[in-house]
Amino acid sequence: MTLSALSALAVGTSKNAVRAFSRLSTGTVSGNVRQMSSASSAFRPTFVASAAVEGQAETILVGCGAPNRGMGWYHAIQMLEKKCPSASLDYVVEPWFMGPGAEGPGGPEFKEWEAETEAKYGTKFVTSLDDLPAPAQPRLALISGRTADNPRLLEESIKAGCKCIYLEKPGAPTVAELQKMKEDAAAAGVEVLMGYNKNVCKYVRKTREYAETIPNSHVTFVSNNAYENTPESLGECFERNAEGMLKNMAIHELALLASFYEVTVENIESVTADKEFSSLQTLPGPSGKEFTDFDKIKFTITTKTGQKVSVSADRCGGEDSFATVTDGNGEEVFRYYMPDEEDKKLVAELKEKYPTAMPYFFTQDPDYITVKERVAKHTVDGKPAEGIATIGIAVETLRVAEYLTPILQEQLK
Repeated sequence: MTLSALSALAVGTSKNAVRAFSRLSTGTVSGNVRQMSSASSAFRPTFVASAAVEGQAETILVGCGAPNRGMGWYHAIQMLEKKCPSASLDYVVEPWFMGPGAEGPGGPEFKEWEAETEAKYGTKFVTSLDDLPAPAQPRLALISGRTADNPRLLEESIKAGCKCIYLEKPGAPTVAELQKMKEDAAAAGVEVLMGYNKNVCKYVRKTREYAETIPNSHVTFVSNNAYENTPESLGECFERNAEGMLKNMAIHELALLASFYEVTVENIESVTADKEFSSLQTLPGPSGKEFTDFDKIKFTITTKTGQKVSVSADRCGGEDSFATVTDGNGEEVFRYYMPDEEDKKLVAELKEKYPTAMPYFFTQDPDYITVKERVAKHTVDGKPAEGIATIGIAVETLRVAEYLTPILQEQLK
């Protein structure tokens, strides 16, 4: 199977154009828990009790991705390395690489990693949530699969006895689907929290705090990816992330606007694209089908309640994210990067440890840990998960993305 075919089948939303090659996972389990042969990736129907102990969430990773490529895989690595003490990664649900994708790109690497993980940690790998036993501790599902699959995976996670669900952005392909997921989870008494890690980022916090000290300040959130600026690279990106930039790469920034700047569809007074910076292209993807999307976009939103904030996103802009504050005269008075100088040492260490992994994993490593730990701890003790976006915020964020996309496209024509 070609990489493009795998992309179409196996990948949904992701920060980068790599989740297609991403169906790999990791699991965690104490050494005293289960005995499983790692010689085969077939489902073993008889399970010993969960490895999670009192004070830990029995965590299921749903949709892992390929080693060094998938966001789910990196979530798994962090839990396996015990960086999230309230989360015990007991199960990995991976239907693609344990099924149709087993022999395709990424399949052999996944199988090798699966065997190593089972042997070292005792983590159990299955192809379906239906294969899991009843929960032994408060159960948390971390859904990191294709966006198109998320409505079904959330329903299956509820049926599997999950107390809480950590849902990767944007949550669902459409507002209607995400709203229904929100309602279904509420009816079942299951809380859904979102993987909007920038809500807890240091650079966001410091920028907001500084802006509060400057009269008439204006904040701009900047997000960059490191795709090659070629029709081939961007065309592949557009096809793999067919939901579009505002529902994919820039969705984190829109979540910040919804969380901290009162940005909702009803409260938007105006939106203006920066035409000099922004670019809208129609390019063929690997399949030959054409896709229209922004390769870079910058815009400013003014709300009816008097807030004003800007977002800039560039597929080919590099590996960093940052935010700026300008004063009432439009002069930049503050800029804070992710990673900052303090975190660059950690990034260098992680690059050495995982030299072929996606660079953005490392720049956001502390924030991924923070979100998972807060959600896992909340699953266990029920106390508020401070700063973590709810599925309600996700619905508003997706509504804003759907509202803005045609307006900005029209402004750039």
